[in-house]
Amino acid sequence: MTTLLLPVAGGGTRAYTPSAEPPPMAVGGPPLASRTVFSAAHVVADPFADVSPDGPAAVDWDATLAFRRHLWSHGLGVAEAMDTAQRGMGLDWAGAAELIRRSAAEAKAAGGRIACGVGTDQLTGPATLPEVRSAYEEQLALVDAAGAQPILMASRALAAAATSPDAYLETYGHLLRQAREPVILHWLGPMFDPALEGYWGAADLDAATETFLEVIAAHPDKVDGIKVSLLDADREIALRRRLPDGVRCYTGDDFNYPELIAGDDHGFSHALLGIFDPLGPLAAEAVRALDTGDVKRFRALLDPTVELSRHLFQAPTRYYKTGVVLLAWLAGHQTHFTMVGGLQSARSLAHLARAYELADGLGLFRDPALAAHRMRSLLTVHGVPQ
Repeated sequence: MTTLLLPVAGGGTRAYTPSAEPPPMAVGGPPLASRTVFSAAHVVADPFADVSPDGPAAVDWDATLAFRRHLWSHGLGVAEAMDTAQRGMGLDWAGAAELIRRSAAEAKAAGGRIACGVGTDQLTGPATLPEVRSAYEEQLALVDAAGAQPILMASRALAAAATSPDAYLETYGHLLRQAREPVILHWLGPMFDPALEGYWGAADLDAATETFLEVIAAHPDKVDGIKVSLLDADREIALRRRLPDGVRCYTGDDFNYPELIAGDDHGFSHALLGIFDPLGPLAAEAVRALDTGDVKRFRALLDPTVELSRHLFQAPTRYYKTGVVLLAWLAGHQTHFTMVGGLQSARSLAHLARAYELADGLGLFRDPALAAHRMRSLLTVHGVPQ
């Protein structure tokens, strides 16, 4: 296979020879048993739609749902309409609502597990606490009607309106009391969304943790689990050890997920991860190894992926979606590298080239020649001679 000239940070290029055919990877298999694993999934934009970056999202529904079937085929659950789907970064509430309805129906047809994000993003300006609660209720009703498990997402509007921890205790308490089935609570850190600074009523994470745990302790029967996205392994471990019996911790730590999922003598984390969008088949194979008690193989499969994940999620972390969609295109899951809101421009060419190199080295592309051809075309159109 011919070499590619990849741009490097700071200027210049260097030669890279793409990998040969990757080793075969298991397709499907028995249901995952030892861990509950969700992949937060991206949306595929309609590249032919005549839309502007700040207009309503134009989604290629066929390709978007096909990608979810890909994840389900490997035994993963799908976490739908989360930040990986560009919720609040190109996908508005109307688009998210349609995504939830379509994906929930597809999950029923495919026999796949699905949980969907419930937020307040229909609010477009300053809102009062009653308005925040009403917005949550509207979205919770839609997810319930679709037959999906709710994920109560962190709310920018609540962060702006709340003046004390009591506002969080009252809002979440009200929502949990009316939830029909146990929900997943999502604590998304400000590295993913700066508007969530000070969530749970305090910028100090120790104080915020106490409020978070107070919400859970008051309604343990209504909380299936928590998704923690703070990129702090020690904090997550300390938090999961304080959860009531029966409440699961779903790691959202895209920097430290192998060790958190593997666990220790005191417990482990389940997973709800954006990085499992590009790693889906490999992640499923690793968890099946864990199901047999083979922790060594689990770590041997997942540990090498951390460098790619840390690269995709490097600051500013919220733009990790660009690398995720690039890899979906290179892997053949979609025909183009276009994103809703024009977010394909959110990362540098050198960043994208490194993402390709790392993914290729991991054997993530079932057709390395296709991936190399597409990467070459992207480089060429951006003026990198090949």
